Amino acid sequence: MQKIIRDGSLDNDARHIGIVEVHYPDKSEWDIAGFEAYKNKELEAIMADGADYDREAVFRQHPYFRYFRKFKKTYPVMMQVESFLLKGRPFPEGEYINAVAFLTELRTHILLGTHDIDRIEGDLILYNETEKTPFTGMINPDSHSYPGDVTGRDDKGIIISMIAGADDRTCIHEDTKNVIYLIFGVAEMMDEEMENVADTIIQGAKALAPAAKAAYSRY
Repeated sequence: MQKIIRDGSLDNDARHIGIVEVHYPDKSEWDIAGFEAYKNKELEAIMADGADYDREAVFRQHPYFRYFRKFKKTYPVMMQVESFLLKGRPFPEGEYINAVAFLTELRTHILLGTHDIDRIEGDLILYNETEKTPFTGMINPDSHSYPGDVTGRDDKGIIISMIAGADDRTCIHEDTKNVIYLIFGVAEMMDEEMENVADTIIQGAKALAPAAKAAYSRY
């Protein structure tokens, strides 16, 4: 895939950046029934583990919670977990490649970005933003980056912001086959925790497509 460059400005803000690169086969080779079984088993385990869920214990001291609070934002994975555990919201249906990431976030509480490798133009540069730069977001067309936030750009502009989310150009599309799952590791996280997240992504990807080729790298 494209070269990934970790800008020196990240050194004080993000000790770990993980990339899980997955090359999915044609959809005719996907095991949808197998993935659904895997997903349901994982969701049952998540529900069981969260039977006595307490926000204070799970998230108040979580490094991501503190990171988002610096920007006066609520950690989105916390909202996803609480929507599932406390409000009974169903697991979102739709693109299975995104489902792998969403399931991993529910399981690990770690924030991910999911991008189509073939839509990334040139190098992917990860850096610490210094300006408020507009970009077209996947969810919000009028998104912008945040000074001090971990951000990624390619030759055409910003593709990911920890705070604002992914862009609408390199996000997952109907024809996506080659993917990077970007793991944002804040300074307090340990290597083993990053590896656990990567393993969970790869398990989900293999459940969806046993012939998928996957590899983890840390930057």
